[in-house]
Amino acid sequence: MKEKGVRNPAIGAEETGLKGLAGISFNLSEPALYEYAIRRGEASIADGGALLVDTGIHTGRSPRDKFVVRDATTEEAVWWDNNAAMEREHFDTLHADMLKHAEGMELFAQDLYGGADENERIAVRVFTEFAWHSLFIRNLLIRPERAALESFVPEMTIIDLPSFKADPARHGTRGETVIACDFSRKIVLIGGTSYAGEMKKSVFTFLNFALPGRGVMPMHCSANVNDAGETAVFFGLSGTGKTTLSADASRTLIGDDEHGWGKDGVFNFEGGCYAKTIRLSEEAEPEIYSTTQRFGTVLENVVVDDETRTPDFDDGSKTENTRCAYPIHFISNASDTGRAPQPKNIIMLTADAFGVMPPIARLTPAQAMYHFLSGYTAKVAGTEKGVTEPQATFSTCFGAPFMPRHPSEYGNLLRDLIAEHGVDCWLVNTGWTGGAFGTGHRMPIKATRALLTSALDGSLNEAAFRTDPNFGFAVPISVPGVDGAILDPRSTWADKAAYDRQAARLVDMFVKNFAIFEAHVDASVLDAAPGFKAAAE
Repeated sequence: MKEKGVRNPAIGAEETGLKGLAGISFNLSEPALYEYAIRRGEASIADGGALLVDTGIHTGRSPRDKFVVRDATTEEAVWWDNNAAMEREHFDTLHADMLKHAEGMELFAQDLYGGADENERIAVRVFTEFAWHSLFIRNLLIRPERAALESFVPEMTIIDLPSFKADPARHGTRGETVIACDFSRKIVLIGGTSYAGEMKKSVFTFLNFALPGRGVMPMHCSANVNDAGETAVFFGLSGTGKTTLSADASRTLIGDDEHGWGKDGVFNFEGGCYAKTIRLSEEAEPEIYSTTQRFGTVLENVVVDDETRTPDFDDGSKTENTRCAYPIHFISNASDTGRAPQPKNIIMLTADAFGVMPPIARLTPAQAMYHFLSGYTAKVAGTEKGVTEPQATFSTCFGAPFMPRHPSEYGNLLRDLIAEHGVDCWLVNTGWTGGAFGTGHRMPIKATRALLTSALDGSLNEAAFRTDPNFGFAVPISVPGVDGAILDPRSTWADKAAYDRQAARLVDMFVKNFAIFEAHVDASVLDAAPGFKAAAE
């Protein structure tokens, strides 16, 4: 077959089982991938130079189509209540059928690392049907030096063929879309979806399986560090502000989505960022906005003007989940190493659409574990079909779809690391104040940034605190530069009785959700559970 690009001459496509290909291009650079993507009709170019792509009917991940092979390695280790099992026979049939499907295709391959810590990283070879997928994963994972490609030895293989359609009867899938993970052989098969995020999340899922056994905490988080080496970790689900709040010009960005925390500190799993762009503005998020105007960035499902090719980030007609994928060095203050010292602060982000949570609260270690296992945020009306009022979302460890092991393993590891390193923990609400979604308004980002600055520089610890009557955590009474009224969410509601009803409702949701974890935590964590107490007028 025709081969292009630089690779280890001893390990080609055939060693992976791929054969009969029309051609394969290894480790192509951005200009070459642009040329392929445009020539093949996969993409166009937006004003500013970003590569503009559509992902078709899949504008987000397909968690219900993700499977883990059940075998001797995974039988006792995987949390099967949260992970769909695939039998070995089905996976082997799927693998063989995908290899057959690839015959005659021209594929692309990238050799990359997942993990900036050389002792904990995984070497990954990613085969893609689309040229733009190759650029995407090249942006998102860590690139070896070009000279190192000739000796690169992949440990994990991902094969991504969107045109392949799974057969439920033959492959044991739910439908034509499949993301199948074989942890024993370190193979991931992706078919029936053009959503590129499945590739990076597959690497994250594998590291989430492998690292806890080595005492390393895998985290769905962003992270940054100041000049004094004080690291901050930001946990949060999509839309809570992980990427936005960690992209702080006064601090060095470690990464925006996936990290490990071990004996040598924090390290990024990735070499790029995958930021949401819906309603992105240059004024509010200048660092991220600037990346959308650069050659090399991939814009997913972003609407552009037909003539000027100017992106309209306020247009969510294709999806609310519009994205940009770019290498981390596009952020001017990004870390060159992807590594940082032990954390000083942990921030757990929630976008509370019920308008109940305060903008910031200090957590005890037990409360931190409770809220980590809860992983709360809320969906708002209009973001998904059928969502007509705020809906609570609990995604344990702030990343349930990527957690192969039982949440208690991650929670206990986090609690031990917090205690060992004396980390301060905070809960930050980037959601609504003055009422629920539809009545209140979004928490002002200037207030959120001011509160975060006070938490990260240590001055917030000197403030006077009150105990929240519903959640029991400590809430500051006043913070310089922040409107004092916003610190007490109940006071921002015109109808205080309506706030109390809403608070009682949310507390009940927390308690019911946590029932599945009660047998796996100690008394201190159980005591950290919220309990509604009506406030006096």
